[in-house]
Amino acid sequence: MKRCILLGCLLMVAGSIVSQSNYWQQQVNYKIDVELDEQSNRYTGRVKLVYQNNSPDTLRQAFFHLYNNAFQPGSMMDLRSRTIADPDRRVGDRIAGLSPTEIGYLHVKNLKQDGKASKATELETILQVALDHPIVPKGSTTFEMEFEGQSPLQIRRSGRDNREGIRYSMSQWYPKISEYDQHGWHANPYVGREFHGVWGTFEVNITLSSIYMIAATGVLQNADQVGFGYEKQGEKVKKKEGSKLLWNWKAENVHDFVWAADPDYKHVVRQMADGPTLHFFYQPGDETKDWENLPAYTEKAFREMNRRFGVYPYPSFSVIQGGDGGMEYPMATLVTGNRSFESLLGVTVHEMIHSWYQGVLATDESIFPWMDEGFTSFAESEVMAVLLELDPDEDPHSGAYAGYYSLVQAGLQEALTTHADHYKTNRAYGVNSYGKGEITLSQLAYVVGKEVLERSLRRYFQEWKFKHPTVTDFKRCVEKESGLELDWYFEYWINTNEVVDYAIGQVVDGGNATYLELRRKGNMPMPIEVLVTYVGGRKQLLYLPLGLMYGDKKEFANSAVRTELAPWPWTHPSYVVELNAPKSTIESIEIEPSKRMADVDRSNNVFAPAKLVPGPGK
Repeated sequence: MKRCILLGCLLMVAGSIVSQSNYWQQQVNYKIDVELDEQSNRYTGRVKLVYQNNSPDTLRQAFFHLYNNAFQPGSMMDLRSRTIADPDRRVGDRIAGLSPTEIGYLHVKNLKQDGKASKATELETILQVALDHPIVPKGSTTFEMEFEGQSPLQIRRSGRDNREGIRYSMSQWYPKISEYDQHGWHANPYVGREFHGVWGTFEVNITLSSIYMIAATGVLQNADQVGFGYEKQGEKVKKKEGSKLLWNWKAENVHDFVWAADPDYKHVVRQMADGPTLHFFYQPGDETKDWENLPAYTEKAFREMNRRFGVYPYPSFSVIQGGDGGMEYPMATLVTGNRSFESLLGVTVHEMIHSWYQGVLATDESIFPWMDEGFTSFAESEVMAVLLELDPDEDPHSGAYAGYYSLVQAGLQEALTTHADHYKTNRAYGVNSYGKGEITLSQLAYVVGKEVLERSLRRYFQEWKFKHPTVTDFKRCVEKESGLELDWYFEYWINTNEVVDYAIGQVVDGGNATYLELRRKGNMPMPIEVLVTYVGGRKQLLYLPLGLMYGDKKEFANSAVRTELAPWPWTHPSYVVELNAPKSTIESIEIEPSKRMADVDRSNNVFAPAKLVPGPGK
């Protein structure tokens, strides 16, 4: 585990160090000063970055992200958007039409390593730095640089003057060092997907016209000099005279920093009694009532997440009107606000939950987008069902299944192991990352039991917070909680496009017995539950464990009398069950009635003997 400079950071992660003593990760500490000119939309700044190499490797080069350079005609993002089969409609060909005053850019000047000039090469959205002296294992180095940038016309996530009139959504705005881990450097060009970063401390000074209110990652350090609702109740604000105002922010143990600014923001604060301070920033208007109702629901969502998935570890969280839809950042989110209340609540809850999976667990979203978006979508569906008081008998994840089935039917499947930027279609990326990722957990609840899955998710959060867990790390948490072997599940579901498809075959009357044939038509094996309903209402649940599990689950959603049968070997395409009852006494037979198993063809999952219907005049 990384070595934190501040004692508070060390205590925050100490519990995880013991369980994974061989784990290491890098550490950064940023000090950034930036000034934005609202007339030209350009900004200049200085960065002092202390980089701690906790790896066993000697580093001879380094990489920085220059995200704003994507918003220029001819960039990788521009060309990708204009050549992919189904471009993101927010982008389309808009980058190609940007004028010189509308483009984005970010350039580094006067880069020094430990006081000496370093050679750097700008490769569009990546800066490659040749290190004059390598960074040895357990060593550290200090990078100092000046930078200049231009905030682009709002197109994707970052920019100025979005469609709702928010002046600045400043995300991906500074030179950000790439992550280096056991797999090497992660210098992914910015083509359109999401992000990866190194945990550390950010101290950021932002200078801007005094008419602007700023919302940001972290905690404002000079609230008494700024005001705008940040000051403590009854505290007298001592604003400095002048047309400019300096805002001093600090955030600990985060891997990114976002800020937004607008002269018309309204700032609402809601302090949770046993949780973070919640901040809400929005432009008053037609949707004001919805924003006024949002804080109470957001607090309830935090409480539900803390109870079920792990406790949010930061002192504050800000919901900020801005951006182009909804996007998560440490301790904050940018959301568009001109929408119905249910939509506003949904996007807020989704982006807030990212604080657990993108903010605190922070898997590499380029390689494992489904572990962030999918896990977030799963928790969102569960939490929204509580907030909206939905019927507990309704499946909150049904939408994810419908999207996945539609993708399979269209023949557009791609494996979940596909790099986020390399999907052939945006549709496949979206359905996989959000829908199939959500189903990963919902279907896993069917395999191991809902309570076991919930324990597994809490264990996963506790053991891997402030690290960058992989698929194996999560799998092992579930295996430890369930006592089952789950390699098969992740190998098929994550690494392949194989589908789950089971069917009822022949149902043969054997006199005092009935012989039921079950068929596996898809290549992905699963444990199977079959509900048999007899005339008169008696129900029997047949449970066929999968041999590869080397065990069976103990928790079942169906309350019918359960009969456990011998495991179904994955090599066998069919399985015959003997029922101790005549066929005439069977009202229906259904494979997996809870529908949590993602069977792509349910038309053959039910057997119901035809009933004689009297004809006319009888």
